[in-house]
Amino acid sequence: MSRRCDLTGKAVLTGNLVSHSNRKTRTRFLPNLCNVTLQSEILQRPFRLRVTAAALRSVEHRGGLDAFLIKASESELSLGAKKIKSEIAKAKAAEA
Repeated sequence: MSRRCDLTGKAVLTGNLVSHSNRKTRTRFLPNLCNVTLQSEILQRPFRLRVTAAALRSVEHRGGLDAFLIKASESELSLGAKKIKSEIAKAKAAEA
């Protein structure tokens, strides 16, 4: 399982830890991933996702998973999130 956010695609970064004496040690900066279950109101079912804490706050700020995915652009979403977004768009079109 990769260390990548299912919604935003945020992944591992690499860099240096620099000491006071200016010695550089290679390190990996890992995203703060959380396993969560988010409920889709339009599809009436839950989705288990692995998202970063920042993405989770963004989902709550926008008003839920459906609103977050509708507003998000296709380029910044992962493959699984794109599938969920297309299902929501189809269900919303069928409603109207």
